[in-house]
Amino acid sequence: MTSYDDSTYPTQPTFGSGGDEPYANALRGNAPVTLVKQESQGSLLTRTTMDVSRWNAEADDADLSLLRAATGPLLDIGCGPGRMVRAARDVGLEVLGIDVSATAIEIAREAGLDVLHGSIFEAVPREGEWQTALLVDGNVGIGGDVSALLERCTQLLTPTGDLVVELHSDKSRDIQFTATLLDTRGGESESFPWAEIGLDAIVELGARHGLELRQSWVSGERAFCRLSAR
Repeated sequence: MTSYDDSTYPTQPTFGSGGDEPYANALRGNAPVTLVKQESQGSLLTRTTMDVSRWNAEADDADLSLLRAATGPLLDIGCGPGRMVRAARDVGLEVLGIDVSATAIEIAREAGLDVLHGSIFEAVPREGEWQTALLVDGNVGIGGDVSALLERCTQLLTPTGDLVVELHSDKSRDIQFTATLLDTRGGESESFPWAEIGLDAIVELGARHGLELRQSWVSGERAFCRLSAR
């Protein structure tokens, strides 16, 4: 495997980091967190409770649906504590997870999973050789710029690779915002950029980056799509 410098981290604030480190605390405590989304003017937009225990649990049926047509090698972008890395490994796929959260990576490594601490906007092993990349659990919002994220993913994939994305249930959703994360003790993170996008919007945006819709499906309350490099 190509060497990777674990000391290289993104410079902008990332999901739930900084401040009282609510994301790290929630991962270790298996506790829920609240995502507070704000408009650019700073006024409150909405609050959403996120069940961190699900990220620490085994992959469920909706998660496994992502892997049914997947081929390796597979890169799980924003892998967290490694739920999807474990699931992909268990079905026989060659897989690597990457995440900017040191705590998430520690948990994954404690479980014996193959993961890296870093950002996909920095150097990543085997660039251009990944057959499948995953963006699940809202990670299509990484960096608050879906277009930039899709462009980066096309650089990581093979010319025939697939990008599997978990979407917002509203097909027309396409927003960027600033957010903070709160834990059950009242701890708050630094503000970080994030985004949400639905099927119609990502199909249009993906086309600009040479990605076309191959499949879309809904499992329970969760929506997904598979985009393929042309």
